[in-house]
Amino acid sequence: MSNKVLIVEDERAIVEILKFNLTREGYETLEALDGETGLKLGREADPDLILLDVMLPKLGGFELCKTLRSEGRAVPIIMLTAREEENDKIFGLEAGADDYITKPFSMRELLARVKANIRRRVLDVGDLPAPAEASGELVLNPDSYAVYKNGAPVELTQKEFDLLRFLMAAPDKVFSREELLEQVWKYGYFGDMRTVDVTIRRLREKIEDTPGKPRYIMTRRGVGYYFSQQ
Repeated sequence: MSNKVLIVEDERAIVEILKFNLTREGYETLEALDGETGLKLGREADPDLILLDVMLPKLGGFELCKTLRSEGRAVPIIMLTAREEENDKIFGLEAGADDYITKPFSMRELLARVKANIRRRVLDVGDLPAPAEASGELVLNPDSYAVYKNGAPVELTQKEFDLLRFLMAAPDKVFSREELLEQVWKYGYFGDMRTVDVTIRRLREKIEDTPGKPRYIMTRRGVGYYFSQQ
């Protein structure tokens, strides 16, 4: 069964270009020309990935992303942002997007990011064994993509899950932002290093009792991040 990509973009010419190239690569596509339709399809069509423009009629991309995340939907979301709007990238990540790409973009780069972000049944994060439990409270199940804290489920996005699993697989090992971008984002990524920082912050807000004083996801200042077993 082919993976399904939902394109939420109000410029029909861009939609047609994306649809043509994604279909040629074997993806099934759905299209929405406004945010309200995009939200409806995001809820009902169960896409494997969403390409989401920032500027949309009826409902903006940031709000659409926030709404899906607030409903516990972990589908990977790639924001399509204007090159001159640098802040859109960070706003998108803070809204819950997994990645972003700036317009105009090369189709080769976009297809690489689509492939890298789509959820796979078998995780490909270094072939490292993921522990089933950490500190007696935080439990990660790699088969069901589930995370529990004190027995209660924790809703994570795809990228948050992949990042947590990668760090848990090598406890106390410090990884630089560059290493995390390469290993977790799964391609030669030369984007803004704040991508990692924002995702770490979102992850801490979900798994830490006190995000400002983390217990699990630790920072080694000037070096990077690591998962603590203490």
